[in-house]
Amino acid sequence: MHSLSWFLLVIGLSVGLSNAKWNEKNAVFFKNSLGRNKVLKVNCISNDDNLGFHFLRPGETYDFSFHDSLFKSEFYCDLWQGPDFKLHASFMAYEGGGFIVHYGKKNFWDAREDGIYFTHGQKMPKLEYKWK
Repeated sequence: MHSLSWFLLVIGLSVGLSNAKWNEKNAVFFKNSLGRNKVLKVNCISNDDNLGFHFLRPGETYDFSFHDSLFKSEFYCDLWQGPDFKLHASFMAYEGGGFIVHYGKKNFWDAREDGIYFTHGQKMPKLEYKWK
């Protein structure tokens, strides 16, 4: 019986590990769900990179993908909208790495009239940040 338990454990781990997405990159997505003709300006920075400015028209998306660092992976992002981009939100769009390295983690950010909404994709987006 003891040998059977070990055999089943090894088989179960083998099947589980073969289905895992070990090298899948993490990703951060931004969507402009603002009103008609309202452009969303996005800029994200990590410890290693400045991803530059991206301008999204309503309905457009922008995304980037990466592997977690063994130390720490953080992306701070600034979003602007409105006339002359006066409305602003600044936040950490992704945090990971270190002792817990993620594979295939997805962060979805949706810019709407009342603020920035967030989800990992399994639940309905929730308002996280208001425009300032």
